[in-house]
Amino acid sequence: MVKTATIPMPDARCRPDYTSQAYWAGTIKMSLSKFFILRVLHDRPMHGYDIARAVERTTNGCCSPTEGTIYPVLREFEEGGYVTCAAEVVSGRQRKTYTLTEKGRDAFHVGVAAWKEVNQVLTETERCVARECAVDCCR
Repeated sequence: MVKTATIPMPDARCRPDYTSQAYWAGTIKMSLSKFFILRVLHDRPMHGYDIARAVERTTNGCCSPTEGTIYPVLREFEEGGYVTCAAEVVSGRQRKTYTLTEKGRDAFHVGVAAWKEVNQVLTETERCVARECAVDCCR
């Protein structure tokens, strides 16, 4: 007798809904958060809270990183040598200031080039979809 293994099917609740605007917005914002953290640090050194607010302002609210998002990214950047962190005491509280390193500046410039390429492809895709819609409307 040959035994066959049954592969459990993933629970439908765990599968992403690719037709959901929220799914795509969340995926895009996760990717962009790292880029925009580099972006605002490119301007000047900042504290974590200031970084979050600057990202929100820079993106007109499109990306609003939370502490749960921003500090793990900053730790990752620090471990990779993309930022340095200096602690200081302000009004009796310790605050950390993050500064972009030369490696971080290089990463930001590479990110700009990569996102420009993606933007070009998205623009071409949008034109293609618009042409399809125009053809469909004429039928």
